[in-house]
Amino acid sequence: MIDDFAKSIVHERLRRDRQALLWKLDDLSEYDARRPLTATGTNLLGLVKHVANVEARYFGEVFDRPSPEPLPRWQDADGSEHWAAEDETREQIIGFYRRTWERSDATINELPFDAPGHVPWWPESTPARHTNLFAIMLHVLSETVRHAGHADILREGLDGRTGAHAEHGEQIDEEARAAYRAKIEQAARAAAQIKA
Repeated sequence: MIDDFAKSIVHERLRRDRQALLWKLDDLSEYDARRPLTATGTNLLGLVKHVANVEARYFGEVFDRPSPEPLPRWQDADGSEHWAAEDETREQIIGFYRRTWERSDATINELPFDAPGHVPWWPESTPARHTNLFAIMLHVLSETVRHAGHADILREGLDGRTGAHAEHGEQIDEEARAAYRAKIEQAARAAAQIKA
């Protein structure tokens, strides 16, 4: 009974954070959705592509339910799992992510919380290499949350929109934001002078 309750809570959070990650692409130009926004090349569409592949592998291969769609090699040397090539459309990547959700949700719904899984790409010495659905749900949720947070910061840098839902960023009070930022800046400067 408690397993079903816990499973539903974790699953609902995963669904929510998938949506949060996807809305970060809303209303962006192709360039802004794809361009590198950090020194390491992190970009919004690439985050979605990466999380889609993570989910496809963990809810697929780990439970002997591989994706019917081809996946890039795990951690390709060229990093292609983390960015969209010019011939990959936003619609293709989002469509792949949504189809992956359906397959992942089927795995989650059909298997018990303690269903055994095996992560072949984790080192042999890792005790958790032989795992279960509960541990994989937590792992994928943490990956999704982590990258949705990255996307939140990237999107804020592009146009100021933040939050877990599109409506959070619709009305931005630029004056209040600037005052809040100035307050934090002042506290940082004052703390630096105290330490000096």
